[in-house]
Amino acid sequence: MRRLRFLDGPDIRPAADAVRAALVLGGVALLPTETFYGLAADPRSAGSVAKVYALKDRPERMPLPVLVADWDGLEALVTVPDRFRVRLSRTWPAALTVVLPAREPVPAAAGTGTLAVRIPAHDRLRALLYLTGPLTGTSANRHGTPPPVAADAALASLAAPPDVVLDGGVTAGGRPSTLVDLTGPEPRVLRPGPVAW
Repeated sequence: MRRLRFLDGPDIRPAADAVRAALVLGGVALLPTETFYGLAADPRSAGSVAKVYALKDRPERMPLPVLVADWDGLEALVTVPDRFRVRLSRTWPAALTVVLPAREPVPAAAGTGTLAVRIPAHDRLRALLYLTGPLTGTSANRHGTPPPVAADAALASLAAPPDVVLDGGVTAGGRPSTLVDLTGPEPRVLRPGPVAW
């Protein structure tokens, strides 16, 4: 396991290099988000996604959310209905995760045909995503336990250590991101959170 500081601008490039190196080998990184620490893997890699499930003891039928840097990254993965485009563009970046139709099957979607995506309100994380591409963003805790706000708490919770740890100090915590399903005729709030829908 490699551990790196992730507190300010100069930390972004070495962190991205370490994450990319881990992803090439099917690895997983632990990193801070605007709420809690998350597990980052290549959403298109079956091996990396399987490793996330194993680290969390999470049922494999449950899809993993994906973090993207911007709208270009988002629209490469999902289809955004025109009726939600303005509202989402005014809201993101934010702790808002939305379920949208996937453009193509990816392992992180767990066979659902949809993908939960977010442009996070964490500047360093978005800068990292510009360099790595989309990453899974599920909370870094064993399934059913509270999500962690510190890297060491995440490491203590997981079934095994990830390949890379980006230590960004203590995150804001609070409630997990708001989760809204936008695939039906009407929006459906699946998990209330810090962003109102």
